[in-house]
Amino acid sequence: MFDKILIANRGEIAVRIIRACREMGIRTVAVFSEPDREALHTQLADEAVCIGSARVAESYLNMTNIITAAVQTKAQAIHPGFGFLSENSTFAAMCEECNIKFIGPSPSVIDALGNKSNAREMMIRAGVPVIPGSDGIVEDLEQASDIADRLGYPVMVKASAGGGGKGIRIVRKREDLAQAFDAAQSETKAAFGDDKMYMEKVIEQARHIEVQVLGDRYGNVIHLGERDCSLQRKNQKVLEEAPSPVLSEDVRSKMCDSAVLAAKAAGYESAGTIEFLYDRQGNYYFMEMNTRVQVEHPITEMITGVDIVKEQIRIADGQKLSYEQKDIHRKGHAIECRINAENPDRGFAPCPGLIDYLMLPAGGLGLRVDTAVYEGYEIPPFYDSMIAKVITCGGSREEAIAKMNRALYEFIINGVETNIEFQSRILNHPEYRQGEFDTTFIEQKILTS
Repeated sequence: MFDKILIANRGEIAVRIIRACREMGIRTVAVFSEPDREALHTQLADEAVCIGSARVAESYLNMTNIITAAVQTKAQAIHPGFGFLSENSTFAAMCEECNIKFIGPSPSVIDALGNKSNAREMMIRAGVPVIPGSDGIVEDLEQASDIADRLGYPVMVKASAGGGGKGIRIVRKREDLAQAFDAAQSETKAAFGDDKMYMEKVIEQARHIEVQVLGDRYGNVIHLGERDCSLQRKNQKVLEEAPSPVLSEDVRSKMCDSAVLAAKAAGYESAGTIEFLYDRQGNYYFMEMNTRVQVEHPITEMITGVDIVKEQIRIADGQKLSYEQKDIHRKGHAIECRINAENPDRGFAPCPGLIDYLMLPAGGLGLRVDTAVYEGYEIPPFYDSMIAKVITCGGSREEAIAKMNRALYEFIINGVETNIEFQSRILNHPEYRQGEFDTTFIEQKILTS
């Protein structure tokens, strides 16, 4: 097993990984930007190294500085967390070249699955259902127009190398296609340095459901069940739950089997998620595979008892999976609310600042809070606004909701605005309570009420 791991991330996921390593007897190295000098992850790690200024390009995306920190501290592996360099094949290859283990899949697998049009073709060959769309890259607007006419509007223009909701436009009529295509292409070029686009038919009133998978180097792949991630705003997840309240056991079984098939087709090693769209007719379609740990992984951990981060580390160390599929049993229902320092009444504007009072919800069976903030901590304005994740688990969905309502009521933070009250509005909406929601729910039911 590794003696020392560097965590190439910040915030709650860096803290989460450090804690898993400590329980495994592994020493840790935190990296930080200048504004993060007093951040919790730098205080909890065994060592901490400054890697640059506030700008992510000069710190958390600075591959050379991160690799140098790993070499200088004699870290044997790097855990990238999520975001930043977690799905960057160049960084994974640099780790390999420096004899440092990248805790994730190989650079070639990241490349194959990170290019969404290539991943789509891979799934077609593997027999995994995909959304009707273009056969590969869309070369220009003329071809895009022909494909849209064939698929029928509405269509979605998507960045092949996209992520985080960038490079995506929904087009509902022909006269809007040119502007949407150009805008999506420009956005993905600026964000990812790649302007390749592809197209898919829009599946109306769909749910976004993902399946957690684990694979090792010996060809073993298992799934840990699904998560319903349909509650989104501008393609960014807000609240997730597991299992999905809408799937029948038959569809659940087929979807999870398809996820395992997809991971095996990719030769996947590590933790990852296969993302599907599920329509009102009971059909599901592959969207993409995320080759990293997900923000919402705790809800799966809560209902399965599997520590996904520890499994990632064991897999990277060359060990076989700790579990076979027959060992995985779901128990109960779990919900995660992402708590952000933002003002929902002002268009969800980020609200950095000093936390002058903090009371985290604590106590009681089935409650977990993943966070990196503390009283007296100043939230910097340079990074993502998520400051905590509240996770509850109950014997039923109703019990998990009740626990979450109690937890949000007890969560008090002064000095910055948050979306805690907004999350409560979602939880207590009658249609959410009944499990009747899709990816349009927040825009149509919460923001308009």
